[in-house]
Amino acid sequence: MRRKEKEIRDKKEIEEIIGRALVCRIAVSDNNNPYVFPVCFGYKDNCLYLHSAPEGRKIEILKKNNKVCFAIDIDTELVESDRGCDWGIKYLSVIGFGRALFVEKPDEEKEALSIIMKHYSDKDYQFPENSLKKVKIIKIEIESMTGKKSGY
Repeated sequence: MRRKEKEIRDKKEIEEIIGRALVCRIAVSDNNNPYVFPVCFGYKDNCLYLHSAPEGRKIEILKKNNKVCFAIDIDTELVESDRGCDWGIKYLSVIGFGRALFVEKPDEEKEALSIIMKHYSDKDYQFPENSLKKVKIIKIEIESMTGKKSGY
């Protein structure tokens, strides 16, 4: 990271940012063409969990190339200035890299969906077998991630 004073190295602080975020953006590459998509997600044990329709562009791309980059940001706020070049954004963010895997076993799918739901709610949910057939669960094993803060 170029601006070392903005880097967040503490894993707990990085995980707090992840825990507060509502959206995660996933970046993939399809034959050297970038594709980014926003997702609801869950996080546990250095892994991100996502759900998707069982078919579609992101699934097809991940089947060919499971390398991903992800970006999360919270507490974003525009910082105005009297000078045009001095405007900025105040934020906390996390950028990471990993590999996406498809979760196939029903018990693991239910656990992943529970992790996702716990990110947004304190309620416990049941996931009937017929519902599991309508989703594809993606687990991203995080290989590296860094945090950054600006304006804090």
